[in-house]
Amino acid sequence: MSTDAGHIAHFEASGTPYDVGAQLGRFGAAIAHAHLIRSAAWQTVTAFRADSRVVAMRQLVEERYPAIWQELRGLAYGLDLPLDDVFAWNCRGDVWAMAPDGCTTVMVPGREPTVAHNEDGDPGLRGHCAIVRIEAGDGAFVSFVYPGSIPGHTFAVTETGLVQTVNNIRSRAAGAGLPRMVLGRAVLDCATLDDAIRTIETSARAGAFHFTLAQRGDRRLVSVEFTHARASTAIVEHPGCHANHLIHGGMTLEPQVVTGSSAARQNRGDELLRQCGVGLPDPLSILGDRHDTALPILREQAEDPDDENTLATALIRVGIDKVDWQVHERADTSSRYRLTDTRLVQFSDDEHLSTAN
Repeated sequence: MSTDAGHIAHFEASGTPYDVGAQLGRFGAAIAHAHLIRSAAWQTVTAFRADSRVVAMRQLVEERYPAIWQELRGLAYGLDLPLDDVFAWNCRGDVWAMAPDGCTTVMVPGREPTVAHNEDGDPGLRGHCAIVRIEAGDGAFVSFVYPGSIPGHTFAVTETGLVQTVNNIRSRAAGAGLPRMVLGRAVLDCATLDDAIRTIETSARAGAFHFTLAQRGDRRLVSVEFTHARASTAIVEHPGCHANHLIHGGMTLEPQVVTGSSAARQNRGDELLRQCGVGLPDPLSILGDRHDTALPILREQAEDPDDENTLATALIRVGIDKVDWQVHERADTSSRYRLTDTRLVQFSDDEHLSTAN
């Protein structure tokens, strides 16, 4: 594992789904015990461990996605935490609208679409997250991961060139269905963009999310919003911004919480895109914006009203024959990792650059 204190780590996980989960768990165990399980968010969410909704979600995962269930079992083992608590934590947005996950995405369509994403989460996890390459079954993917969580709810690129970024939606209603994080993880096993869209649209869903999806060799840039009751899929035809609330025309009447930060980031992102006129926007400049000092797009305040900070920024260019992307500690710093598809090609520790094998 490659890591420096305070930085985003990098490691690889492989083997059976249980093995992969156990490796993810061991990576996050120290900070999970030192910080995560002591947090108010963990205490709030794990109080739902025996709730009928969580029990029903567990049954659905076991039946429909047994490999992901084994990954969750391995995760709990590696974390050395009760499986019931770890599973509930991976259902956090389905049972609690104010779970600490935010995010902002900038979407730029074109011959080679660009997706840029600020990953906003618990400030106590800064320097304890990772970029992980996972060999999963017949394929592989690279994802940003949080301690205690399965992949599929942040940003990721798969071996088939499928690109996924995810924004939290604070739905006021939930239904009987799969946990939204499990659905996000399932998308990473999809071979094509159409398979991913179909998986989202046809699955029974418990909670709500926004996905930006694209794929190597496919010019479509797709924005998908869903709740337990509805799903909306739109082709992005003009540069756009998405903070963490529903904005599709047919979805805005769905019951949701729009925090002050989410509204401010959406408004500021839209304003910056308007200022570009017909020119192409600079996604990193938008994601690094601090114009609103109280509620900026780049979130670093100790007193953030949603208890979230920007923990990483990804810039992903979806080409005809490859996906070139980079991961920054934050949008206004040099990239820490550069990747092509699922291959790490360059790593920076702020002192030197080295080429990975």
